[in-house]
Amino acid sequence: MTKEVVGDKRSFSGKDYQDPPPEPLFDATELGKWSFYRALIAEFIATLLFLYVTVMTVIGYKSQTDQALNPDQCAGVGVLGIAWAFGGMIFILVYCTAGISGGHINPAVTFGLLLARKVTLLRAVMYMVAQCLGAICGVALVKSFQSAYYNRYGGGTNGLSDGYSIGTGVAAEIIGTFVLVYTVFSATDPKRSARDSHVPVLAPLPIGFAVFIVHLATIPITGTGINPARSLGAAIIYNKDKAWDHHWIFWVGPFAGAAIAAFYHQFVLRAGAIKALGSFRSQPHV
Repeated sequence: MTKEVVGDKRSFSGKDYQDPPPEPLFDATELGKWSFYRALIAEFIATLLFLYVTVMTVIGYKSQTDQALNPDQCAGVGVLGIAWAFGGMIFILVYCTAGISGGHINPAVTFGLLLARKVTLLRAVMYMVAQCLGAICGVALVKSFQSAYYNRYGGGTNGLSDGYSIGTGVAAEIIGTFVLVYTVFSATDPKRSARDSHVPVLAPLPIGFAVFIVHLATIPITGTGINPARSLGAAIIYNKDKAWDHHWIFWVGPFAGAAIAAFYHQFVLRAGAIKALGSFRSQPHV
């Protein structure tokens, strides 16, 4: 039962949240808005910083655990520290850029939001370009500061570890990206925000934790991609054969995982298919 407001009467609705309308697939008017270019700059800088800090952490860890330089194999931050670097940077950067660009910092996240009609096709494509360019520049900074270590320790590139099949690598990337993009949808769901408004939880926090947990699970398998820009930037700057071996895994896996997460959240959890069917049935037909 609901009450409607008329004059000074109060209203209480059974639905205390409002889903934003789906974004149009094409919207050329965005090209004339400064906010659009500001968002592209934010995505570029955020991805640059993300790759700079994380790849620098990977290179530093490998140099500290090199037996030729340091016999103490317990030196360095370890896999746990690398995972914290990736997850912590995502938490920080999403928090800083969410109000400007949405804080995607990942073409797979952008792709998932595009499928859910959260962004236009133009914005999605330009975000991906900005993210990839930012990743390339971020890794280039690492190489310029630590060129000797960078070349010696593989440039922080992703690759399929020995003993794992291609199928295992693809599955790891699909599942890892699914966890990330599913968390993004859940953390930014307007229904959840309305229902849990009394719980002071920052959306970037669970997103950062998702990245952290996925890295713990998949670093031994693929080095953890789940972000095509991260994999591309490291491969382009390192640019040796091993960097490009099975590189397609780090595009197909994340995009497939993002698509599955978008479908699961929008059409299963949020019953998007039922809503669309109900809307279709309510329309008059001749």
